[in-house]
Amino acid sequence: MNSSYLLETSSLGLDYGAFSAVGNVDLKIRKGSIHTVIGPNGAGKTSLFHCLTGERKPTRGSIHFNGENLTSLAAHKRVSKGMSRSFQITSLFQNLSVRENLRIAAQGRDGLNALKFWVPETANKANVAKADEVLERIKLEKYADRQAGELSHGQQRVLEVGMALCGSPSLLLLDEPTSGMGVDDIPIMTGLISELGKDHTVMLIEHNMRLVMSISDRITVMHQGNILIEGSPEEVKGDEQVKKAYLGESGHE
Repeated sequence: MNSSYLLETSSLGLDYGAFSAVGNVDLKIRKGSIHTVIGPNGAGKTSLFHCLTGERKPTRGSIHFNGENLTSLAAHKRVSKGMSRSFQITSLFQNLSVRENLRIAAQGRDGLNALKFWVPETANKANVAKADEVLERIKLEKYADRQAGELSHGQQRVLEVGMALCGSPSLLLLDEPTSGMGVDDIPIMTGLISELGKDHTVMLIEHNMRLVMSISDRITVMHQGNILIEGSPEEVKGDEQVKKAYLGESGHE
């Protein structure tokens, strides 16, 4: 495995019966990059994501992360290896404060400890410190004591990225981070991801093409379960196959 890549898949595939959601995917995520996966609905993006994060066991192929084969590793154990993800559907503790959501996320760094009610005081102090550090990073300090459910949808999405950050991941996986966001909130998320890309490797699935083209170092375009093309934003934007298979399918994308 090439040491300049943080994540590599080889011939990765996922079948549901006779249907191949993911065909044979060779994906390489370079350390320190913002790498976006795009494609029309049904292209296999989310299924690929599920394989990478351990939600689904691939039918074939391998996943190497930081030089280690994680293909069969459980999802919660991938978190302790330095892989952290946010979800397409907001998954916050709605009745807890913003700070408490972040503290619990920091506590869950080693997987199944997130919901333990008794934590040694020293560990708890470290978790609170991490929560406060992330609060500042995502610019939600003034909402620290407010219930997460009281935040706007856009702020909840930002908080969710913050929760993924609490694990101090080397790879941050974001699944449709602007999903359901209003037009005014998207620039906030764009700025946050750009900022995180300075000291994290970020992989995201995203449908907002303006965001994708403005922040990505590399873009992988999927179509019918396989990689159609991979390249810089300029290369992808100008590719005829992409226009035909993806960009041409819906004017706004």
